[in-house]
Amino acid sequence: MRGMLLTALLDPEDLADALVTPDGRFARHDLLGWAASIAEQIAGAPIVAVDATPGAATIAAITGALLAGVPVVPIPPDAGVLEREHILSDSGATLLLSDGPGGMPITRTARSSTVPVEPAPASPALVLYTSGTTGKPKGVVISRAAIAADLDALAAAWEWTPADTLVHGLPLYHVHGLVLGALGPLRIGGRLTHTGRPTPSAYASSSGTMYFGVPTVWSRVAAEPAAARALAPARLLVSGSAPLPAPVFHELAALTGQAPIERYGMTETLITISARAGGERRPGQVGLPLDGIASRLVDESGAVLLADGSTIGQLQVRGATMFDGYLRHGPAPLTDGWFTTGDVATIAPDGWHRIVGRASTDLIKTGGYRVGAGEVEDALLLHPAVREAAVIGLPDPDLGERITAFVVPEAGPIAEADLIAFVAARLAAHKRPRTVRLVDALPRNAMGKVQKTRLRDA
Repeated sequence: MRGMLLTALLDPEDLADALVTPDGRFARHDLLGWAASIAEQIAGAPIVAVDATPGAATIAAITGALLAGVPVVPIPPDAGVLEREHILSDSGATLLLSDGPGGMPITRTARSSTVPVEPAPASPALVLYTSGTTGKPKGVVISRAAIAADLDALAAAWEWTPADTLVHGLPLYHVHGLVLGALGPLRIGGRLTHTGRPTPSAYASSSGTMYFGVPTVWSRVAAEPAAARALAPARLLVSGSAPLPAPVFHELAALTGQAPIERYGMTETLITISARAGGERRPGQVGLPLDGIASRLVDESGAVLLADGSTIGQLQVRGATMFDGYLRHGPAPLTDGWFTTGDVATIAPDGWHRIVGRASTDLIKTGGYRVGAGEVEDALLLHPAVREAAVIGLPDPDLGERITAFVVPEAGPIAEADLIAFVAARLAAHKRPRTVRLVDALPRNAMGKVQKTRLRDA
């Protein structure tokens, strides 16, 4: 059975609910029949796309494609016209699964009892498009074997079993919401409750043992103490896709009785590093490599750096969860199996990882020093008058780059000099911001990540 990607869905002995959404409740055999009816219609297609609106229909469509062995491309529902056209054209999708105009309808009463033969593990399962921050979005090709390896490693790390009920309202076109949040329960077992939107009230009103969220979601949950306390019976709160601010970490721990788990990954590698369900949880750190994953730090020349907890380097990972390559752009750029993530990090002697940020935006070279933007942001967030903070390096004729902080105040203006002095009292003097700019909000993408390129452009 474990050779199948969607092991739990294909278990004929399990008649329990597999999926609960605002659309309704779907027993495991009903979801399988729904997906199988879609698989029958698309069998033999080279690749299909799906309008990944939040809800049961998207999960049924993607499941149907996986049953049929047809690679599937989820399209964000908020994609602009140009982005949508690019994804459809670049992917070469021959069918669009959608209840909207021009698509093959997903919502249906038809059910099928015919389940196709399991495709080869090495065959492509998903093509997930990147955010396109450095050019047009590229399709990341992910195999069935990579997904299975990642979900099994997470099941071990998080002690995830068929007895669990997972609750989340994350988008169904990213690794977090789709691979972990939808395919996870279909492989491991248990129930998925997808709330449609990840609001504090929706989470509080859904009874689960595991909850997934991005930092924006957890910040909003922490801001509503009653909603946060409603999650106290859960055994696991998982945060990812962006760094969780330390104040939110501590607020959640105080309100729910447990600290959240943080994990690290990206589209190209899936999830590779995480804290453990039965182990320590440290604010600002993402834990240890999953089983079967290796990690290391290298400098700009590729030389391996010390794992001493303070040396900052480019993070490389390798293991069974790596992607196959970029669609139409060749195989995955691996060096002896190692993939350079583009993130900078520190690794402590005990193996714990702290992600500093993107090498392109979060490693600031100032006055001959290498400073991680995340460390400065964490210090700023300790100030009671700071709600949000983002730090970047801007060109400076003397320093090379000038540490510049964008701060969303909690209420009312904050003196720039006070914030600079506040950071200087907690970090080395060369890590203090040279400039602080107060803003009403930080630009973020759909997963809650701050878009620092927009700050730099502004």
